[in-house]
Amino acid sequence: MLDALSRLPPEIAVVVAVLLAALVALGWSMYMLMHGRRARIKRRLAVITGAGGQVTAGRDRRQPKRKSVQARLREVEGTRTRQRGYRLREELMQAGVHVEVRHYLAICGGLTVAAFAVARLMSLGGIGSLLVAAIFGIGLPKLVVGVLARRRISRFIGQFADSIDVVVRGIRSGLPLGECINIIGHEMPDPIGNEFRLVTEAQKIGLSLQEALARAVERMPLTELRYFCIVIAIQQQTGGNLAETLAKLSEVLRARKRMRDKVQAFAAEARTSAYIIGSLPVVVILALVALAPDYVGILFASEVGHAVLFAGAMTEVVGLLVMRKMINFDM
Repeated sequence: MLDALSRLPPEIAVVVAVLLAALVALGWSMYMLMHGRRARIKRRLAVITGAGGQVTAGRDRRQPKRKSVQARLREVEGTRTRQRGYRLREELMQAGVHVEVRHYLAICGGLTVAAFAVARLMSLGGIGSLLVAAIFGIGLPKLVVGVLARRRISRFIGQFADSIDVVVRGIRSGLPLGECINIIGHEMPDPIGNEFRLVTEAQKIGLSLQEALARAVERMPLTELRYFCIVIAIQQQTGGNLAETLAKLSEVLRARKRMRDKVQAFAAEARTSAYIIGSLPVVVILALVALAPDYVGILFASEVGHAVLFAGAMTEVVGLLVMRKMINFDM
């Protein structure tokens, strides 16, 4: 390295040396932050206190109710993190597909093998056959599950504010919260009726209301349902007028839905443009195959052509993912 620096012009050598020194200093500082004396002390304090190293016992004693509420919120919000490893099972539950994960994977494997066999019978190359097998065996089932999940979630969100109004009216008329949830489960259409029926059945087998709602959040990880669980958790911990709180929550959810619909309407033009741009390469290739098969035949008859098709397919997929990221808005 020193010989390489000596062969460089003096100005460039100085700049390179300064950059290397800065990198060494940065690496040393990061090492000290993670493994230095201060970091070891913080880890020991975290182990002793059992609360992530935040030594705020005096303030927590002065505000026990607030600490209890915050702990309850962390418990409700932590459900999503604990279940991150079960993403595929959650997607199947959100789509309303009552299939075990192993059965779903077996179906995907069978479709992959069948698509690969059909592609080989059609005299496609090895790369082309693998691409067809991946599309029909992995991409197509994933697409179907995603579409079903989005439709079911959209129906759930559209019905959720009305179901909260049912709870509000029931509480104001003197019914307990569990009975109101039972009414929603039997009177409201699916998917919200099915989810609240599962909450009622979970309570019948001995789970508390908060635990049953936490399982509902696992099955349907929506911000709206999480708001409802947080309101119930806070009310059971601190008390208060639950009907009034849920009525305000219903208004907030309706305003949120109106805002989401407005954003989707504004993004419709960009979404249409993305669909057109993304479909152009496929349309052009199909048109050339139909009009001038000899012109594009080399792509399907040679190894170089297969490599070019594979590279084009990968860049097309990357472009579609980038456009999808640009036109989707999380609310």
